[in-house]
Amino acid sequence: MSIKRIIPCLDVKDGRVVKGVKFEGLSDVASPVELAKKYCEDGADELVFYDITASVEGRELYADVLKQVAKEVSIPFAVGGGINTLDDFSRTLDYGADKVSINSGVIKNPELISEAARKYGSNRVVFAVDVKSVDGVYHIFTKGGKEDTGIDALDWIRRGADNGAGELVVNSIDTDGVKDGFDLALLEKVCDTVTIPIVASGGAGCIDDFIELFKALPKIDAGLAASVFHFGEVKIPELKRELKKSWIEVN
Repeated sequence: MSIKRIIPCLDVKDGRVVKGVKFEGLSDVASPVELAKKYCEDGADELVFYDITASVEGRELYADVLKQVAKEVSIPFAVGGGINTLDDFSRTLDYGADKVSINSGVIKNPELISEAARKYGSNRVVFAVDVKSVDGVYHIFTKGGKEDTGIDALDWIRRGADNGAGELVVNSIDTDGVKDGFDLALLEKVCDTVTIPIVASGGAGCIDDFIELFKALPKIDAGLAASVFHFGEVKIPELKRELKKSWIEVN
């Protein structure tokens, strides 16, 4: 079993970290700069910063906030939101990101992943997908989970991996913020579809959910969560201790 990563997620709107349930009912949490600093000190393996309204509003990322966060953390830092062109990708790296997460921008420009991988290397290209079950079929959603593209999620995921993505983040809309465990049914299908590292997102409610994730699906490389970390329901040092007790290797 590979070393598993624990990744807090900062969903940012109007320069503040927010959190909702199934991408709805967003409430204010904290300053992204202060929260990023705390997670770095707590032993998080990486951070993810999503500017969740950049694509919907058709604007660039919050450059000032990103630059401040980059100064505060010493762990890998992935950034997504409003990445539609190679220039957007380049600009985000210039702001201090270690990786760039591409989501709806790939629908607008299907060659974006391959272009970015060729220029910067696959290790800097994160392919993120927002997935929801529609009549028993997994679909790709965009615009903060509001728009059903009708695209078959597993086919789309396979295509992104084939185009050179170095990592895949699977955001399950069905389990987002519900705190009843990760979407194991979806994640199992994804594990059978691609061989690149997979980050599971959506549904963590307690330490046991992370243990169940890694035990049930050893191919999953990392568990990503937001509210359980933001509100102190799961503390990263304690989570890592319990994972080790369950013979799950972590840093």
